[in-house]
Amino acid sequence: MAQDPPAQDLMHYEALAQDALRGVVKAALKRAAAPEGLPGAHHFYITFKTDAAGVSGPADLLGKYPDEMTIVLQHQYWDLAPGETFFSVTLQFGGQPKRLSIPYAAVTRFYDPSVQFLLQFEPPPAAAPEAKAAPLPAPAEAAAPAPAAEGEAKIVSLDQFRKK
Repeated sequence: MAQDPPAQDLMHYEALAQDALRGVVKAALKRAAAPEGLPGAHHFYITFKTDAAGVSGPADLLGKYPDEMTIVLQHQYWDLAPGETFFSVTLQFGGQPKRLSIPYAAVTRFYDPSVQFLLQFEPPPAAAPEAKAAPLPAPAEAAAPAPAAEGEAKIVSLDQFRKK
C-alpha cells in the first residue's frame, strides 16, 4: 500500500511563528522605551543583518559591519522608538551619537542575559542595492543627549555574543 506524500504546509507555520516571536522583541522594546525604562537587571543584545532591506544608519558605521551587527541596550541609549515594523534608537559609537533604524525582520537574535532568554530568527534575504534604505545623516555637532533609560549601547563581536 502506497503512502500519501506529506502534506505541503500552505499555511507557512514556520514564518507565522517567526513573526509572532518578533512580536516578543517589539513588546520588550516598547517596555524599554516606557518612561520607567528597563526593569531590574534586564538588558538586550540585539543582532541584526545590516544588509537587510530597510536597515538604515550612518554609512561609515554600517560599512564596518557589512553583514551583521550586535547592539546592546543597557545604560546609554536615546530616543528608542519601537514602531510596528521597525525600531529606531540612538547609541554612542566612538563617543558620537548615531541613529539606527532596524526592521524587526532584520533581527536574527534577541538575548536578555539577565534571565538567559534567547530568541533566534531565520536571517532575512539581503536587500538589493537599490532596495536598501538611504543612510541616515550624521547627527549635528552637539553635546550628547542625556540617557532616556538605564542601558549601555555597545557593539560586541559575534564570537563574544555566542555562548561558549
